[in-house]
Amino acid sequence: MGKAKVKLDKDLLEKVKKFAELSGYSSAEEFVTHCLEKEISKLEESDSEEEIKKKLKGLGYIS
Repeated sequence: MGKAKVKLDKDLLEKVKKFAELSGYSSAEEFVTHCLEKEISKLEESDSEEEIKKKLKGLGYIS
């Protein structure tokens, strides 16, 4: 699997590192990967594009 770089602001990165360690992940990268996979899985369970938009709106990703 290929890898890509993602930029996070400094405060968020510190939180990611903190919670990755507290949760027992081997790295911040592993923690972020798990979080993204979990959220994507929730979205994939949606039946329609409108339902996906509602979920993203509820999470604050779109307005």
